[in-house]
Amino acid sequence: MAFSGKWQTETQQGYDEFCKLVGIPAEVIEKGRDYKLVTEVVQNGNEFLWTQHYPANHSITNKFILGKECDMETIGGKKFKATVTMEGDKLRTQFPNYNHTVEISGGKLVETSTATSAQGPVVLIRTSKKM
Repeated sequence: MAFSGKWQTETQQGYDEFCKLVGIPAEVIEKGRDYKLVTEVVQNGNEFLWTQHYPANHSITNKFILGKECDMETIGGKKFKATVTMEGDKLRTQFPNYNHTVEISGGKLVETSTATSAQGPVVLIRTSKKM
């Protein structure tokens, strides 16, 4: 149950470049740049309830079971089907425009999102501390 808990963003690397590449509007990028995103995770074995709280009281909740296809939603409201897998100690999900992994490293929740541009990979790394 390592992922369970409430986490708040501490640092983000590659935020602007990644967000632009995946099509997030400039005004949303601006609002989110310094926002301390809160992620709440409830893990019960292979079942997860994953909620992210964004500015202006906007939240997205994705519920999934490891290894089973489920309905998910992106920050932009795009709905898609995905299968979340556990590879070692990392959760891995293929979003429509990028690959997303999550792990606990040094007591922190580390999310790595990788998209591909014409110039190569663009990576967003968000590190969150437990609240």
